[in-house]
Amino acid sequence: MDKLFSLFSTSTGRSSSAPAATVTSIFIYPIKSCRGISVPQAPITSTGFRWDRQWMVVNSNGRALTQRVEPKLALVEPELPPDALDVNWMPSDSSYMALESRFVDPDYAQGYTAMFSDGFPYLVISQGSLDLLNELLKEPLPINRFRPNILVDGCAPFSEDLWKVTKLNNIAFHGVKLCSRCKVPTINQESGIAGTEPTETLMKFRTDKALKREKINKAKVYFGMNFVCAESLSASTMKGKVVKIGDPIHVLQRYASHADAAA
Repeated sequence: MDKLFSLFSTSTGRSSSAPAATVTSIFIYPIKSCRGISVPQAPITSTGFRWDRQWMVVNSNGRALTQRVEPKLALVEPELPPDALDVNWMPSDSSYMALESRFVDPDYAQGYTAMFSDGFPYLVISQGSLDLLNELLKEPLPINRFRPNILVDGCAPFSEDLWKVTKLNNIAFHGVKLCSRCKVPTINQESGIAGTEPTETLMKFRTDKALKREKINKAKVYFGMNFVCAESLSASTMKGKVVKIGDPIHVLQRYASHADAAA
């Protein structure tokens, strides 16, 4: 296990001017728990990427339905107009539905809002993290099991865990909480059938105890890092901001260790 940790250990403090990683994929999930859409770019809004978790499925009692209860939601594939993610596109009253937003947990980020994501506007995962996990699994899993907003490459596995402040296309993103995983990653997004992996494998090296966070020990597994966007707090600074595939990520501040990162 010590050898495993050495693969993704990261130095602390401020970084050099060289990018820490590069954005390789961007995903949005217009309807919570339904299939995601891979896009080349996504404009920033006050609640995350435009259209991300703007709608959700509810039952006859008005309660939310997610893949935790109805795995076959993974088979529902939303579509958006081809220009809906252009940075200057302005919808009319007849072309979109406005929903109430909600505040993220103030214990982790004050004043930020999200739509129907589980708690935070952005989830970042590195290709290195997925590759390392897949080396430990009998059957490799695609990234869609983990439903990130931003997939990056070029950094060591689990580097994203320690990214406290980053700049992405001159936009400030703050890593505020390790992403604790529910049963959704165990659901095959092509068939809607749940299994036991990757949770069984993650329990071996991605728990609080394994990450030397014994004082916390919430009996959860972690994969990915939740982020908020500083510019989203102000309409004036948010206007025109967009994230694109190929954008470099510069890490300005890092958490000293997993024990210091919130979860």
